Amino acid sequence: MNLPSKVKLVEVGPRDGLQNEKEVVSTATKLELIECLVRTGLHDIEAASFVSPKWVPQMADHAEVMAGLPPADRYPGVNYSVLTPNMKGFEAAVAAGAKEVAVFAAASEGFSQKNINCSISESIERFVPLVEEAKRLGVRVRSYVSCVVACPYDGPIAPEKVAQVASRLLDLGSYEVSLGETIGVGTPASVLSMLEAVSRVVPVGQLAGHYHDTYGMAVANVYASYQFGLRTFDSSIAGLGGCPYAKGATGNVATEDLVYLFDGLGVQTGVDLNALVNCAAWISNVLGRASNSRVSRAMLAKRNT
Repeated sequence: MNLPSKVKLVEVGPRDGLQNEKEVVSTATKLELIECLVRTGLHDIEAASFVSPKWVPQMADHAEVMAGLPPADRYPGVNYSVLTPNMKGFEAAVAAGAKEVAVFAAASEGFSQKNINCSISESIERFVPLVEEAKRLGVRVRSYVSCVVACPYDGPIAPEKVAQVASRLLDLGSYEVSLGETIGVGTPASVLSMLEAVSRVVPVGQLAGHYHDTYGMAVANVYASYQFGLRTFDSSIAGLGGCPYAKGATGNVATEDLVYLFDGLGVQTGVDLNALVNCAAWISNVLGRASNSRVSRAMLAKRNT
């Protein structure tokens, strides 16, 4: 099989990875993490979330993070995105200098109600003025769909429902739709079933995979998705992250594990794995825990023998 030899990794550690940390991570540490990630060769980084500090205290310093990002001439071509759940968040993000924002909806009614207290259709309607203003200002919009395989409240999700939500977000004006396997129960079979339905209404080239590793299936799901045709994947340094509305859900697939996978396939990521492992070891030490990345743990153990 002749497959393209390049993928894009969207590093979500500074936002999705840190947002649920109980102890406040300092702005300086967040900025050091972001620069550490950029130095590994990552060019797409989700830097912050412009949500209410009442709901996500860890992201209260979003404006300070944006103000402290490395200057563009130091690392040309690096793209920093931020999460904006509503118009207020969008306006604050733009004022802070954001050039790309991300919005999110769920494929599950139960998750939508628990997460943002409204229906799926209501949540998407809230984004209409946001996306229109983004177009006017030349700000790119990326979308997330949560619970694309199963929901902690509603159980398995019909692939056609995911396709419906993804199509609506694309039509709204998103340049890319990231499919979030939020609670990490998916297998290649269930993920491929979902992708087949979604790809009927959204071009594969505008889809990204966002997989959690609760059941240890994230790398397998990325590989299956790559074979299906996806070329963009979200990941988090050291496997940081989780979901406060999905009990027991572990972090995103580790960036190190994906770089190792694609290096082994001869697929270019543009990322230096050794530098990435060093970065993961540093942030894990700062947070006082072991890395969730099996690749990081194995490589560090090998260095110490």
